[in-house]
Amino acid sequence: MAESFGWGTLASSSLVLGGLLVMSLRIGPKMLGVVMAFGSGVLISAVSFELVQDAFDMSSWHGAVGLGLLVGSASFFAGDWLIDRSGGSGRKRSDGRQADGSALAIVLGIVLDGIPESFVLGLTVLQAGTVSVAFLVAVFISNVPEAVAATSGLLQSGWTRARVLGLWVLVMLVSGLSALAGYVLLDGASPHVSAFVLSFAGGAILTMLADTMMPEAFEHEGKLVGLVTTLGFAVAFGISALE
Repeated sequence: MAESFGWGTLASSSLVLGGLLVMSLRIGPKMLGVVMAFGSGVLISAVSFELVQDAFDMSSWHGAVGLGLLVGSASFFAGDWLIDRSGGSGRKRSDGRQADGSALAIVLGIVLDGIPESFVLGLTVLQAGTVSVAFLVAVFISNVPEAVAATSGLLQSGWTRARVLGLWVLVMLVSGLSALAGYVLLDGASPHVSAFVLSFAGGAILTMLADTMMPEAFEHEGKLVGLVTTLGFAVAFGISALE
């Protein structure tokens, strides 16, 4: 049980790493676009082979997979829409557009992005006795560009460094608790329920990628993001195949 909390915390510790990178190095928009594209490819691979494929193999009722994808996508869309309306629409931007947004909305938005990933990490520990390395790497890498973009914008909008780092530590702990919840709440769950949860997370993550990370990656870097996204997909697939 404690292992799931540790893995969830470790996966989201890259948020702190991304924040520290911004505070110690100058990361230009093109580099940010490359990192976002690579992280998107990694997550697409993880969704395909660590979530949806596993969900399909796990349950004899394949409707659980389709239903989970649709509900996960709709849930993220609705939550993201509400947070945007509350002032958190610029939470991932690196150009300071968060200045007029609500700090609480920004925090809630970042937590919304990370909860499905962390919850599934806990589920993988429950099912296999250890974490899925491919999915752990995918979450860790994809968190870096999110933290870089949000940290840059929050600093430009007037947040202090200590406040930003405190935010990432808070989100890291919430992610650890989400992974723990995935372990505890799904202990003894039927294959159909587990398949639904995996595909729910897949739908939420894919919607997040299409709505936030991939559009901004293209905005920063242009057509090169296609090659970098494919590279990220290939690297994550290689890790998954070696497990």
